[in-house]
Amino acid sequence: MKLNDTTKAALYLFPALLIVGTFVIYPIIKSFLMSFYADYDFFTDVVHRYGFDNFVYLWNDTVFHKALQNTFVFVLGVVPISIIISLWIALMLNSINALNKFFRTIYFIPFVTSVVAVSIVWRWIFHSNYGIMNYFLGFFGIEPIQWLASTEWAMPSLIILAIWKGLGYNIIIFLAGLQTIGDTYYNAARIDGAKRWSRFIHVTLPQLAPTTFFISIISIINSFKVFDEIYALFDGKAGPSNSALTVVYYVFNKFYGEWDFGVASAAAYVLFAIIFIFTLLQFYISKKKITY
Repeated sequence: MKLNDTTKAALYLFPALLIVGTFVIYPIIKSFLMSFYADYDFFTDVVHRYGFDNFVYLWNDTVFHKALQNTFVFVLGVVPISIIISLWIALMLNSINALNKFFRTIYFIPFVTSVVAVSIVWRWIFHSNYGIMNYFLGFFGIEPIQWLASTEWAMPSLIILAIWKGLGYNIIIFLAGLQTIGDTYYNAARIDGAKRWSRFIHVTLPQLAPTTFFISIISIINSFKVFDEIYALFDGKAGPSNSALTVVYYVFNKFYGEWDFGVASAAAYVLFAIIFIFTLLQFYISKKKITY
């Protein structure tokens, strides 16, 4: 029997669709249903009652409120600073020819390095007694800081690590965007008497707007999903007194620590709703402010 093109395509795609359906689509649907499990027996996989109890629990849970607060603090601390620093470094790399590829590689290495390996190094850097961070601060007369053992400094430590690790990716994307800006714009600005700062404000930034928009979306989504850095930096904990607890870590703890699958699923979809709203806002702003 001769098969038509549609049937052949379906047969070729079936193995991939089977894997995607089993490990992606089914877990999404199952976790969404689990968020409404009000009375669930894990051992028998029987749901005795559906409802909004898990969402009500999150509304009243002070630990979840703290996780939300810490997550927003992390996003606000990482995203703008990371974009500004990576843009500054990209501008410098774009203006040099010698050793350009070497410096690109150096900056990109942290991004592709294992989070565990990076966190081990930073745990040594942040060590209260022997860390190199406190060693350099000592030159300015600053007393040793309890970076990882203090509720006050745990989140700044995490933010510093996240910024450092994500710089390489942002720099590469910014460099790609800078290289698409033609010299014609800069030459016209020079003829009009524009100084370097004016050229940056009126030529570079507007031309980089689509690139900056892309990086901001990716950075915000990744920052809201932070987990690996916390787990590795604080040795499987969420910092002293949950000072570095984020929503994803809260979901992990509820799911794997307390086996409270309904609450964990509900928290995951609350996080999804937050990210979705922020993404929609960014797309709305991009339509008003960004010209491609």
